[in-house]
Amino acid sequence: GRQPQWFILDLLTCTSEDCQQLAQRITVNYPRLDGVLHNAGLLGDVCPMSEQNPQVWQDVIQVNVNATFMLTQALLPLLLKSDAGSLVFTSSSVGRQGRANWGAYAASKFATEGMMQVLADEYQQRLRVNCINPGGTRTAMRASAFPTEDPQKLKTPADIMPLYLWLMGDDSRRKTGMTFDAQPGRKPGISQ
Repeated sequence: GRQPQWFILDLLTCTSEDCQQLAQRITVNYPRLDGVLHNAGLLGDVCPMSEQNPQVWQDVIQVNVNATFMLTQALLPLLLKSDAGSLVFTSSSVGRQGRANWGAYAASKFATEGMMQVLADEYQQRLRVNCINPGGTRTAMRASAFPTEDPQKLKTPADIMPLYLWLMGDDSRRKTGMTFDAQPGRKPGISQ
């Protein structure tokens, strides 16, 4: 098989043209994309809305919403060439129910959920489009949001990988426009 290739794009500073150029570079080596996972994200400030730093807010929206939109728009032609393309966004419980102090991150995840729903409706017969809420997972972002939490009580990214693989694979062919919880039944907030 083919060897994987790395394509680098700074989501904090990228423009629509940068995303289109990336798509063109990918096209040179790959005639289609069978799946795209949007998993990059910024947490931003965890504090009341009145204390949110406007520049940090803009950075979170740029990475979590704007860059995701521009990259999706650029990669759609490659995804639509697949017989079973899958587009997966990473969401959060705060993208379905806002919580105090989650400001820009919550707003960005509400936008992510909305973007997924619009795309799923627009491409319902040609492309699967879904979200995954990973839940509390042992990552640097999680440690930043909950510095007093015991990371050993959290699942690792490898623990929740099966859902990602299922959504990217053929077994999920009839699933679109949905948000899946990688840890069903887990309550939001710090692990007890």
